[in-house]
Amino acid sequence: MLRLSAIGDTCHAAAALRALQAAWPTTRFTWIIGKLEAKLMSAILPNVEFITFEKRAMTRELLRLRGVLKERRFDLLLDLQLSIRASLVSTLISSPAKLGFDRARARELQWLFTNAQVAPAASQHVLDSFLGFVRACGIDPGAPAWDITLPSGALDYAARLIPDERATLVISPCSSHPARNWSAWRYAAVADHAVRIHGMRVILAGGRSEEERRMGALIEAAAGADARTKSSIVNQIGKDTLPELLALLSKATVLVSPDSGPVHMATMVGLPVVGLYAATRAARAGPYYSRQWCVDKYDDAARTIFGNPGETLPWTKKIERPGVMDLIDVQEVTDKLDALIAQSKIR
Repeated sequence: MLRLSAIGDTCHAAAALRALQAAWPTTRFTWIIGKLEAKLMSAILPNVEFITFEKRAMTRELLRLRGVLKERRFDLLLDLQLSIRASLVSTLISSPAKLGFDRARARELQWLFTNAQVAPAASQHVLDSFLGFVRACGIDPGAPAWDITLPSGALDYAARLIPDERATLVISPCSSHPARNWSAWRYAAVADHAVRIHGMRVILAGGRSEEERRMGALIEAAAGADARTKSSIVNQIGKDTLPELLALLSKATVLVSPDSGPVHMATMVGLPVVGLYAATRAARAGPYYSRQWCVDKYDDAARTIFGNPGETLPWTKKIERPGVMDLIDVQEVTDKLDALIAQSKIR
């Protein structure tokens, strides 16, 4: 299987892999994957060989990978990535069958590098498009399921942060694309609502980038006016590993986040997500089992930026413009949070 990045897409690919493992229990699987993404997947997926690829050093890595794969032969390649970089990697893989997307979806010339295609489909969620590879193998994947085992050290980390039955809101405020990010003061307002109305613990989660650390500090500062809220917020941004974050999500009550990797990590462990979508389509890239809880302003963004409804835009079109996420109001998010908690009877 070839899927290098990103975190969210590798979560989708993992669902396809698990369906194949269930149907073919004696088959050996190798996944060529990005170095960062491998840190998560190798910790939770048993009986899979991971070969990493560092895309920032493409020429060097292609030469290294050629040596690694030189004597290897595979029965089937599943090429789940639409990029020239991934297609170049695919040329190093010896296999009689190289399965890719159908011609209409095979962007960046992927169709030139494959000799078999999945069935055509339009307007699919990304995860469903990956399950098309499973169906092309003659397998009905059923509903996506991951059935993962979390490392004990990661579970210990989560237990230290969520040591009791108090409901916990995790806010992962940043995407890798800044135009998908919401405002810090809005996140702080949601945190305040969660604490005051639902008595929740609030944990800020994220990576080690300067932007993520800055966002966490701004959220803490904006929430500082209310002493109860301030004391209920724990800022863990930059303080965990990907497996530890996944374990934390497995113990939490709900996640609030824009279109980002943690949205799909949460889906893997059954955590409901209030997703914030305006720059991208929730129907295509939202949390698979929580799309009803998303605040989806993609159509408003399309009308604001292009003067046309979202349905007229190409399915993969992103509207990553400065300020587009400001179309999402705080009350829309707190209303979704209230409804989710009421339905789950979480108090």
